[in-house]
Amino acid sequence: MALLDHALYAFVIMHGFWVSPWMMIIIALGAAYLSGRAMEWIPFTRRIIERREAREAERG
Repeated sequence: MALLDHALYAFVIMHGFWVSPWMMIIIALGAAYLSGRAMEWIPFTRRIIERREAREAERG
């Protein structure tokens, strides 16, 4: 029951964030930034990015 209480409390807090459009914009921008950083940290995606940059360097 204690876990359910914490989960419900988290939903109440998130509802308060999503009511405000400014908070939604801030959270969306933070998520976009973090996902861009994660793309650089994951080795598989880093190799894809490096190949794309190498192809562009050969062309240009």
